[in-house]
Amino acid sequence: MSIFRPLYDRVVLRRISPAEKTAGGIIIPDTAQEKPVEAVVVAVGPGARDAQGQIVPLAVREGDRVLFGKWSGTEVRVAGEDLLIVRESDLFGVVAAAA
Repeated sequence: MSIFRPLYDRVVLRRISPAEKTAGGIIIPDTAQEKPVEAVVVAVGPGARDAQGQIVPLAVREGDRVLFGKWSGTEVRVAGEDLLIVRESDLFGVVAAAA
């Protein structure tokens, strides 16, 4: 994403949409669905500074699938796309890819 570059320890996320049907085939309307807590990392900042002033790189990379808190971050609209900006500390972890 070249339009927006986050600063410091901030991470830009694109939410992963949940399934619109239950296992039993019931369709869930958009208004009843909860916001997903899983997302793909779109962009990362360079990192935060430590006590000595050195930049500490982030542990997440673009393309990682991550879990985050339900009420974390700030929702923004960049180039017509809804994104979420969070600090790396708001992320719970990286979801491992299925082998």
